[in-house]
Amino acid sequence: MKRFRLRDNTLGVVLILPSLILFVGLLLYPLCYVVYTSFFARHLLAPEGEFVGLQNYLDLFRDSEYWKALGRSVVWAGSTVSLQTILGTAIALLLHQSFTGRSVARGLILFPYMVPIISVTLTWTLMYSVLYGIINHLLLRVGLIEAPIPWLASVESAMASVVLVGLWKYFPFVVIVVLARLQTIPQDLYEAAKIDGAGRWALFTDITLSQLRNVLFIVILLRSIWMFNNFEVIFLLTGGGPLRATMTLPILVYEETFGAYNLGKGAAIATTMFLFLVLVMTVYFRLFKREEAI
Repeated sequence: MKRFRLRDNTLGVVLILPSLILFVGLLLYPLCYVVYTSFFARHLLAPEGEFVGLQNYLDLFRDSEYWKALGRSVVWAGSTVSLQTILGTAIALLLHQSFTGRSVARGLILFPYMVPIISVTLTWTLMYSVLYGIINHLLLRVGLIEAPIPWLASVESAMASVVLVGLWKYFPFVVIVVLARLQTIPQDLYEAAKIDGAGRWALFTDITLSQLRNVLFIVILLRSIWMFNNFEVIFLLTGGGPLRATMTLPILVYEETFGAYNLGKGAAIATTMFLFLVLVMTVYFRLFKREEAI
């Protein structure tokens, strides 16, 4: 028996070892290295650097650009996640209904999520164009605007424009997850509620939303993390401009690290992003547990 137990224990270690190596190599080591680097004044081309302790963090807290970038990151993530959740849930509810061509519609709705991000940003850049963009053309034809709007080149419209692209690109993820959960809700719940005299609104709020609650919790959490750390959409569309109107923390990390060659400060910004997300996740989990208790 002891030999078999030893073999079982050894087999367990062998099976988990590849995942452990990947976790340490791809997640834990880079994270520790970034935190370690944040305590040094280190030039990108001179990796030895000089230990400065918390000086990089103190410089950040006194830097108004850092706080503005943090605010823009919150606006960017909050706006895109909220709109993705609302639109994705609404479309999932529609695709859950029976109608002709439902299978085709379900396949087509995945198209934005499958298209490479470089193709998405190039297409939307052309659509936003002042000279030959279809968006300005349609708005002019309808009469909603009198002159073409420089959507990506205007401080007033740049953030809203990139949020729209983020919404279009990533809302299918919400559709997939919510639709999968809708298909597992027992129909007996609806039939029993109808017998009790429940209307459509009561069925939706008391059964559908109640059953989707845990799924939406995970969706909002994951999308918030991904969108807060998202770099490519804004960088490819505006590069953080115009006049830094879309400069978020991921782009600021890139600018400090590869633009100013300040590896230590870039690592400090990345570390604060990680700590901020941990704080938000902790508060989010506590609020969710409190609502479940109620």
